[in-house]
Amino acid sequence: MVNAFEIQGGKRLKGEITPQGAKNEALQILSAVLLTEEKITISNIPDIKDVNKLIELLGDMGVIVEKLADDTYSFEAKEIDQDFFQSESFKAKGGGLRGSIMIVGPLLARFGKASIPKPGGDKIGRRRLDTHFLGFEKLGAQFNYNPEDGFFNVDASNLQGTYILLDEASVTGTANIVMAAVLAKGITTIYNAACEPYLQQLCKMLNRMGAKISGIGSNLLTIEGVTKLGGTEHRMLPDMIEIGSFIGLAAMTGSEITIKNVHYQELGMIPDVFRRLGIKLELRGDDIYIPAQDHYEIETFIDGSIMTIADAPWPGFTPDLLSIVLVVCIQAKGSVLIHQKMFESRLFFVDKLLDMGAQIILCDPHRATVIGLDHQVKLRGISMTSPDIRAGVSLLIAALSAQGKSTIYNIEQIERGYQHIDKRLIALGADIKRI
Repeated sequence: MVNAFEIQGGKRLKGEITPQGAKNEALQILSAVLLTEEKITISNIPDIKDVNKLIELLGDMGVIVEKLADDTYSFEAKEIDQDFFQSESFKAKGGGLRGSIMIVGPLLARFGKASIPKPGGDKIGRRRLDTHFLGFEKLGAQFNYNPEDGFFNVDASNLQGTYILLDEASVTGTANIVMAAVLAKGITTIYNAACEPYLQQLCKMLNRMGAKISGIGSNLLTIEGVTKLGGTEHRMLPDMIEIGSFIGLAAMTGSEITIKNVHYQELGMIPDVFRRLGIKLELRGDDIYIPAQDHYEIETFIDGSIMTIADAPWPGFTPDLLSIVLVVCIQAKGSVLIHQKMFESRLFFVDKLLDMGAQIILCDPHRATVIGLDHQVKLRGISMTSPDIRAGVSLLIAALSAQGKSTIYNIEQIERGYQHIDKRLIALGADIKRI
């Protein structure tokens, strides 16, 4: 069965929308339930494929999973079935889910061993897992890769705290090493640690469970190993990528939208980057209000040179929103250089935007110059396929602002990261049909 969205563009939207729980936080927090045999209750869990697959995988391992409400589950990892990790079922499920790498740290910490099939996920260039593995090795784990069955087998019966300088400030890498280190003997120091709000959330949750982590929010974490962890309750942050996507959507379609409960203090420079594009937004309580705007003008640098927007590790601008920013600039007044440093194929959806009538020069796999149309020319609807989660939503935003009908295929990619996106946008007045 082909799953696609059919979109009639050119409509102004209006209303309120609440962001889902953060996908990138969910994958770490859910894996952390393996660190204790006591009950952990987690709320604001997004209802999306990647997260639901991980919850299912936890159940298959023997975790007692109870659904308490639409977005709330409890987890009790009393008995874990060690044989499951050598099964074909684990290979199929774990291999199809990038987030499955996140269970390795907790399993090593608690049981002293783990296996992991080579993970799958987005087509956005090479996502190296070296950072995870090098960190585990420094803590004393030993790896064997079996090319015949495609499994990494890890032995970590004696994890010892140590000094680790990460080769890159990988969010998932830092999270995984932190989860392995909380039960290791002695003190672990992680320098060049990622410090995203999601990682801060994980560290705070682990501390509530009895871990001893200091330096939270900085790039230097110190972890004093403890012998066991207890249960806790945790609520996830709203998804900052969704919040940025909705700001971009409002600007592109000239819509008046209020984004509810955004945890503004955790958004870093995201609101400021959109302001630099000339988009008006106001903070009302903890909601972001975006008025309907017919025009928005990209600022230049102080010396008048063209604005560059680039991604960087937190608290820099997140790479996940660069695709959105690129699309929003299509209808801005002015020009901008988008520099995507972290992934080499994230900009490869630009050809679809060119077909729609955008003025973009793809300089190389990492950089694109966008010459804004200032709403003088409308994009036109076309048929297209979504290559990855963020590009998919960027194309959806372009389609909603375009004249005529667009069809987006491969929407499974979008739905890996955005829950019930069609229903939520229809509630704002969008014309989206699932075909």
